[in-house]
Order: sequence, then C-alpha cells, then structure tokens
Amino acid sequence: MARYLLAVNFEGGVVDTPMEEWKPEEIQAHLDYYRALTQELTESGELVQSEILTGPDLAKIVTSDGTTPVVTDGPFQEFKEWLAGFQVFDVESEERALEIAARLSAVPGPDGVPTQQPIQVRRVMDERISDADGMQEYLETAGGAR
Repeated sequence: MARYLLAVNFEGGVVDTPMEEWKPEEIQAHLDYYRALTQELTESGELVQSEILTGPDLAKIVTSDGTTPVVTDGPFQEFKEWLAGFQVFDVESEERALEIAARLSAVPGPDGVPTQQPIQVRRVMDERISDADGMQEYLETAGGAR
C-alpha cells in the first residue's frame, strides 16, 4: 500500500461561473457528489483523511532565525492557486490514486457538467530523510541534480 495526497485548488476547471452564481440545486448536487464519493472511499478503507481549509485571508506565514518568530499575512498567489483542501488515500497503486483523482475532478458544476477541476496527486514518502546522503538522493530525484 502507498499513501497519496490529492490536493484541490480553487481552480474551476472548465467552469468559469463562480460558485456563488450557481443555482442552489447545482451547489447541492456538487456537495452530494462529494459526500457519496467520500462515503464510498471511507467504507473501502482507502480514504485516510479529508480536510477543507479556511481561506488564505486567515493564513499566516512564519519565519524564524531560531529565536523570535516573525508572523505575517501573505503574500498569496492568485485566487485559483489557493489550496482549498486535501485528502490522503492509502491505495494499492498509483493507478488507483489517479482513478480517485479523476473521480474528484468530475464533480458536477452548473447544469451537472463535470468541472474537470485539476487535482494534484503527490505520493507521500515511505521513509523519512535522516541524513545528508538521504537528502542528496531525495533532491536528485525530486528536482534533478543540483
């Protein structure tokens, strides 16, 4: 089994209409789809965690030199780049993680049309990095040789 994080931004996919302009029944269908999928994946034992995040207006950025932390607001990316939420799945394969991501992407929008919302799929590392050699190996595979 491998764990995967599936992250959702506020990108609308193929839907240009902001959700606040959707009909109430379209919003309800959207939420019902997520609810049913969440229940199915929880019952299968694949869904480990699911979280919706508050807006970035409540987020803070912390930097520290090891003594006094500095806490600031922003800067933040464009609205569509804000992380809206995430789910962690424990699945048999990357293929299964991609199948689940595809189902999340197909959540209905206005008129029941699938939104095709982009879903970022990231595998959770199996082992923690504990030494300089391990970090070097990670950096080479994560971003190429440096």
